[in-house]
Amino acid sequence: MTETPSPEPDAALIDILASLRDRVLGVSESVLSTADGLLVVADVDSVHPESVAALAAATLGVGRRIADLGGAGTLREVIVRGGSGHVVVTAVGDRALLTVMGDEGLDIAAFQRESPAAVEELSKALAADVPH
Repeated sequence: MTETPSPEPDAALIDILASLRDRVLGVSESVLSTADGLLVVADVDSVHPESVAALAAATLGVGRRIADLGGAGTLREVIVRGGSGHVVVTAVGDRALLTVMGDEGLDIAAFQRESPAAVEELSKALAADVPH
């Protein structure tokens, strides 16, 4: 019997990002990066993923600090709402970040319902890729 090779780690991560895009109205692009701003994988068409990764790390750092100072507890996400869309930066454990870009029709409620499962899947996939 032949063992089927497991999919490439990057392909599994991109599949999770694409699945989130498919499940949440308005999600257009997403970037998975390390907490210190290095790109892991991206599902993007128009943004520069390395720049998004770096800025997301800074955003999450500031968000964690303000949540701590404001007594809001552990930071889960930072939502930026602009004139023509949204950017959501979500912690994926302590070592990674998920940044999602969406248009003005981004369904924030659906994102907040669907993102915990995506974050858990990403965490598991990243943990499986790290040698123990």
